[in-house]
Amino acid sequence: MSDYSNIKVEAAKPGVWLITLNRPERLNALSAALLAEIKHALEAGAADEAVRAVVITGSERAFAAGADITEIQKRTPASTIIDASLPSWESIRKFPKPIIAAVNGVAYGGGCEIALACDMVIAGEGAKFALPEVKLGILPAAGGTQRLVRAVGKSLAMRMILTGDPIDAKTAVATGLAAEMAPKELTVERALDIAVKIAELPPLAIKLAKEAVNQSFDLALENGLLFERKCSAALIATEDRQEGVAAFLEKRKAVFKGR
Repeated sequence: MSDYSNIKVEAAKPGVWLITLNRPERLNALSAALLAEIKHALEAGAADEAVRAVVITGSERAFAAGADITEIQKRTPASTIIDASLPSWESIRKFPKPIIAAVNGVAYGGGCEIALACDMVIAGEGAKFALPEVKLGILPAAGGTQRLVRAVGKSLAMRMILTGDPIDAKTAVATGLAAEMAPKELTVERALDIAVKIAELPPLAIKLAKEAVNQSFDLALENGLLFERKCSAALIATEDRQEGVAAFLEKRKAVFKGR
């Protein structure tokens, strides 16, 4: 693992990396340096065939309290449009393997946007999600206005974005922002358990299944169904598909190799 100053990266389980945001003195506020380290770690994880899933977490007090206000203060209209941290955000969205956010404490502003950019959110009891940017005279600009409405629907997204008020973990699960709620002390472990289950499955099928789900946000239904069939056809010729069928018929555990 590379040395990082703002995050910790560890091989927490077989096939699974755990990325922990590590700026406790700033409640894991998302500085440009921290976001750049996330990008670097995800690029390494994407290139490593041994890595089949990633979990991102923070601390029990804060997943991430938002953007680093000292950096926001220095922004200009031009620097906001040409955002140097955009590639870091895109590295989360475009990560080809499953990525799970394990959220304890506050996930505000950019912290909520990181969670929204992940494939799945596990919310610890006591977790709170908010996009409070309007209180600073700005708006969520790392995908919040687009991804939140897709997760929870227009009405709740409008309430959260226009008031800046948070929702709790129970509401996050009920409205689709989070997949499930876990006891605070078990949030990360639960996310890792799910990641391990995914890591044991055929990686090519997982990759294309993730792509197909994500395409549903961008394609008309007819085109999405066509994309789904093409992905299914591509998997028929894989060794993993043959192994999965053989293992089922032989009543044994399959060993998938990503081929």
